[in-house]
Amino acid sequence: MEQLRKIASEEKPGATRDETLDMFRRIRASSLELTAPLTAEDQCIQSMADTSPTKWHLAHTSWAFETFVLKPFNPGYEEFHPKYNFLFNSYYESVGPRHQRPKRGLLSRPPLEDVHAYRQHVENATEALFSGIDEAAWGEIRPFMELANNHEQQHQELMLTDIKHVFSCNPLHPPYKPQKPAAVGVGPDAGGSAQASWIEFPEGLVEIGHDFDASPGFAYDNEGPRHKVWLNGFRIASRPVSNAEYLKFIIEGGYRRPEFWLSDGWAACQSNGWHAPLYWQQGGDHQEDAASWRVMTLRGLRRLDLGAPVCHVSLFEADAFAKWAGRRLPLEVEWERMASVCPVTGNFADSGNFHPHRADEGTEPAGYATQVFGDVWEWTSSAYAPYPGYRAAAGAMGEYNGKFMSGQMVLRGGSAVTPEGHVRPTYRNFFYPPDRWQFSGIRLAEDI
Repeated sequence: MEQLRKIASEEKPGATRDETLDMFRRIRASSLELTAPLTAEDQCIQSMADTSPTKWHLAHTSWAFETFVLKPFNPGYEEFHPKYNFLFNSYYESVGPRHQRPKRGLLSRPPLEDVHAYRQHVENATEALFSGIDEAAWGEIRPFMELANNHEQQHQELMLTDIKHVFSCNPLHPPYKPQKPAAVGVGPDAGGSAQASWIEFPEGLVEIGHDFDASPGFAYDNEGPRHKVWLNGFRIASRPVSNAEYLKFIIEGGYRRPEFWLSDGWAACQSNGWHAPLYWQQGGDHQEDAASWRVMTLRGLRRLDLGAPVCHVSLFEADAFAKWAGRRLPLEVEWERMASVCPVTGNFADSGNFHPHRADEGTEPAGYATQVFGDVWEWTSSAYAPYPGYRAAAGAMGEYNGKFMSGQMVLRGGSAVTPEGHVRPTYRNFFYPPDRWQFSGIRLAEDI
């Protein structure tokens, strides 16, 4: 917490008190809007250890405001329930013991109405806190409020990602929301995307990462410090890999040919019986028949759109595809170099699509990449590790990102279930190489 207080004391430009409070209100309302299509029963289910029930996400995000804003800055704050700190702490060892993550789906109590009441209690206390502080106190609270707001946006994405996995386990394949009519020419019956082009970047010294001293706006601590990196010349694909391209990999035996796979990847492929991306289902006897493939989406089971980016692949599958294609995955510094000149626009959760769409032809000038932001998180070949000069904050805030810098890989760009405005070119997501339930895809690169 001392590190965040230091950041606040330097009076860098940032959101005003009214802007931050307005963001708090909008984010809290948005979380409840995302749960509107769900029954109380839907919100209690945990389909695997990596997912969490929707109800738990609603409570945990309230716990974060309570733990990092209300308790430190409002000495008179009264907890809603004395045991909620144990039930809804996620992984903060310095805050205290917690309920085991794989057993969150066993929490039939507290009921959903109590979780809603807990959220309202926290919101009322936060509004009261804001109404009673002066500008000096606001300077202390601001970094914690900004972090808690962005933390809830991360959990909004997880709510959608996790409920998709929950519904995929149901033989009825229920939709989270009904299907939207497809736009002309971009429906699942349309053909594959146009051939990807290659964007070339010369060798040279580049700077990456967020500049906390000069750049206004929020960024997580793992996005900096900004630093220089020497880049060899490289080319990167103008768009993500499409379903049509990935289907060709499947048809040509990609899941049966160990020469394309990392050792751990091949072991995961064999032990888990992988034969296609997560949520792909084949309705016929012939893999090459594209019309026989279906894919589970948040709008139910749909025909595979060959032109849309492939989604829900692990790092192992992404790497195997790249080798089969004679390319490689980009380094995260290469990805950021590409993204630094692209507008942060795309198919995000706010569109209500909740699924990757094919690129709109001709939306970017020649020589620029498409679908850089939104649609699918893009795997890189970079391990999630600290940048030069990175120091995790002391205490609980240091547990947010820093302690996970081992064994995971970096993804960039956001997805179709990421809230709009939440990502930026420096944003670093991270998952373990076998993980597939995230909206993860592929963009290829190669050396010059």
